Amino acid sequence: MPTTARADVESVLARHLDEGTVPGLVAAVAHGDDVTAWVLGTTGPDGVPMRRDTIVRISSMTKPIVAAAAMALVEGRILDLDEPVQRLLPELADRRVLRHPGADLDDTVAAHRAITVEDLLSFRLGIGVLPVFPAQHPIQHAYAAARLGGDGPPGSHAVPGPDEWMRRLGELPLITQPGSSWHYHTGADVLGVLIARATGTALDEVLDERVLRPLGMTDTAFRVPPGKRDRFCPELVASGDGGFDVFDPVDGAWSAPPDFPSGGGGLVSTVDDLLTFARMLRDGGGPVLSARSVAEMTTDRLSAAQRDDAGIFLDGAGWGLGMAVEADGRYGWDGGLGTGWRSDPERDVTSVLLTQVLWASPAGPRMQHEFRAAAHA
Repeated sequence: MPTTARADVESVLARHLDEGTVPGLVAAVAHGDDVTAWVLGTTGPDGVPMRRDTIVRISSMTKPIVAAAAMALVEGRILDLDEPVQRLLPELADRRVLRHPGADLDDTVAAHRAITVEDLLSFRLGIGVLPVFPAQHPIQHAYAAARLGGDGPPGSHAVPGPDEWMRRLGELPLITQPGSSWHYHTGADVLGVLIARATGTALDEVLDERVLRPLGMTDTAFRVPPGKRDRFCPELVASGDGGFDVFDPVDGAWSAPPDFPSGGGGLVSTVDDLLTFARMLRDGGGPVLSARSVAEMTTDRLSAAQRDDAGIFLDGAGWGLGMAVEADGRYGWDGGLGTGWRSDPERDVTSVLLTQVLWASPAGPRMQHEFRAAAHA
């Protein structure tokens, strides 16, 4: 890594630790195969020093990994991007659609077409988390009441198992017509259920077989077993007095297999596992995907209007299959529990920043943006 860039990154990270933005972090910037890593601070109040192999909840950075598993199934002809999902997800057949996002739940019209597998991956299935805070629309309140996740931090409340989850989702109308608008998060959770039903196997087993084991991502999973919890970070939230409170302890929500393995936000991982995943995409997909599938995932599929309607979630960026695609060709995604990843294929630069402090808003923390600006300058 160039000396000036390294110094700029170090300055950003050190300043945010000094300011108390986070108590600790693990970061890495890869220029080609040359990786520079930083391990700073502690895991939190009365915590232990961070380690390079510290395990963190990656929340929405789960989405690209699950998308890669789905694309592996497309290559294996188990799924088809153009296929309607109702064959495997009958709960999503014969959809009703709100006349407008703020309409009452019974003020609907028929869907113009079926939801496809591509709609799930591109987040254009017609339902998801709206960029309206605090919640104002009836569909937002109904979504939260159904306890589907996505309306709060991962692990903040119990989510039902996949079949009950799909039943509840199927009782809600779509917000917009399939294919017409981008809505955050829910498509990835539906995709996780679809993958499990298509293979007749639990989502964690499919991820392990199709992505994690081939890449050697041994610390990426939906739970942290007892033997690894000495490397697991508690999830923190800023306390308002300059300190931090524990939101989820190391023996909390990730200490047992989840009832609902969330394809939108359920995984834990490490900086080196995530660099391995990014390197797989950079190198054309092997041994997980073909170069064609990588190109599908990293090509923006949104119209200008769809990007604008996404609001603060995309902040002007586009979306491929399971991840953001920016105007300069960078791709990747962030997690609202304090994590982020971007790859710049033109310059062969990848950046990963892992903390465990809950973001105060969906717009993300200043620290992520400043780190990324320095890493990719």
